[in-house]
Amino acid sequence: MDQVSGSIVRANAGLHARTLDKTALAQALTHSRARTLNLFSAYEEALGPDLMVPCTPELNPPLWELGHVGWFADWWIARNPQRDQGSRADPVIPRAPARQALAGVDADALYNSSVVPHDRRWHLTLPDAASTRDALVRSLDDTLMWLAQAPETDDGLYFFRLSLFHEDMHAEAAVYMAQALGFDPCEGHDKRWAISAASPVPAQISVPAGVVPLGHAGAGFAFDNELGPQLKAVEAFDIDARPVSWAQYLAFVDSGCWAQPRFWSEAGLAWRTSSGVRCPRYTRQTPRGWEHQRWGRWQALDLNAPACHLSFFEAQAWCAWAGRRLPTESEWIAASLQPGFAWGQVWEWTASAFAPFPGFEPHPYRDYSQPWFDGRPVLKGASTATDPRLMHRQYRNYFTPERNDIFAGFRSVAC
Repeated sequence: MDQVSGSIVRANAGLHARTLDKTALAQALTHSRARTLNLFSAYEEALGPDLMVPCTPELNPPLWELGHVGWFADWWIARNPQRDQGSRADPVIPRAPARQALAGVDADALYNSSVVPHDRRWHLTLPDAASTRDALVRSLDDTLMWLAQAPETDDGLYFFRLSLFHEDMHAEAAVYMAQALGFDPCEGHDKRWAISAASPVPAQISVPAGVVPLGHAGAGFAFDNELGPQLKAVEAFDIDARPVSWAQYLAFVDSGCWAQPRFWSEAGLAWRTSSGVRCPRYTRQTPRGWEHQRWGRWQALDLNAPACHLSFFEAQAWCAWAGRRLPTESEWIAASLQPGFAWGQVWEWTASAFAPFPGFEPHPYRDYSQPWFDGRPVLKGASTATDPRLMHRQYRNYFTPERNDIFAGFRSVAC
């Protein structure tokens, strides 16, 4: 299957996931929980029983991550008396005690990411791995019990779908954290996580002027930042059919221009200077050519594969050097509707800031979008570590521009 066909298959899975019925949703929740537990087992094997990882902005303690996933599902489903009201539910309505309370553990004080600062998570006394696993098993049992009783409506299924997608996001985070820590979370057997090569010189797509839908409209699940759908006019433009390849990107590095300040924005140059980076993350140049560190092992870099683990600043700088630019979110969506547009191997930086659409109202999970409307860029698409359930044209990912640990690249537009 070629990349374009693969994009279509995965995108269709993402469209379908927004409207999963109760039977399919139960299967998906079970699958997602199994993936979570399998990934945690890989962490135990790689890191040992203490599961220690450095305290950095890119990581979370694996045991905290595991407990948080189960806590999140319990908070919004088993413990939520307004679970049937969907996005209209009161986020602070009093809840029953957490299941861990019987053992004297205040799960809300441990796992609620809205109130537990990131760095404090390394200093918490958490339940051990066996207890946490047991809590996740019982949490899934409760989730499926409440799902069986839920109304077959978008409101009735809202929190079940939210919990599913939330868990899928944490599974992807576990994969890129494993890459940062230098171990393979699946011993190389999961082909979803292998970035494959494209044609050596990506073709261009000519996108005619027109009007494109931006945001979610109609039935099914939507994240709050997708709502407020609108039609956006775009001018005609030419865009890469595939993300920029390593061959294209490293020409910028090999030319010596990557090191020249004139190609970097002021913020990008400040990041490059303060971080001390000399080349893209997980790459090095040797007498044999460019190599890539994947799951902690150095190997020859496939120059035809999409460039990955690039920050927004690095994408911007390449565009300045190449005389091109990043697409806006609207342009990306317009291009994705054209034949021949391949997406889903790397998240793609855009020139658009993550901001609310007109009429934005936060959903009950208040911290999902609103705190991050701070100018950080929107990323579109998906990566090979993204579960196909999350692959949706209107999905808006967002990270701060210096992040190069995520599976992110970019495509460019002719100026």
